[in-house]
Amino acid sequence: MLGIKFFFMSDLSEIGQEVELFTHLNVREDALTIYGFLEYKELELFEHLISISGIGPKAGMGILSLADPETIKVAIAKGDSSILTRVSGIGKKTAERVVLELRNKFSNLENDDVLQEKSKEINDHTDVIEALVGLGYSSSQAKKAIASIPVEIKDVSERIKMALKELGRK
Repeated sequence: MLGIKFFFMSDLSEIGQEVELFTHLNVREDALTIYGFLEYKELELFEHLISISGIGPKAGMGILSLADPETIKVAIAKGDSSILTRVSGIGKKTAERVVLELRNKFSNLENDDVLQEKSKEINDHTDVIEALVGLGYSSSQAKKAIASIPVEIKDVSERIKMALKELGRK
């Protein structure tokens, strides 16, 4: 008997609210797994990622948890594989393969100044998330806390302090 498992990128704790999900069904010999996304661009990037040898659904979800899809695409278009190695199970060779295979698909984003600026912030953003997860918070809790921090605050330690204050209010 096959069981069906569901994994979602976003926190769906708002009980009673209707949501529209974009889904990917992963069929394996021993399991059926559904991956759900609130935005189509997340699903689209997820499917690009898992099409690459060495990147499975778990790694794809891990990459998507780093930042928004456009920022990840810009990093790939620029040839920056270092961001991908922050995901558990993705080493340097696999990250470089992702960049090599997807770079041309996202090359139109490479010259977008707004996205270029956004990609510069990605390392600081993921550092804050990693710090909060290291302190025991979930990735979704960390992302929600970071979303409330004013964009003018660039210093990582200051962003961590503000995120902790936000998490302490809940």
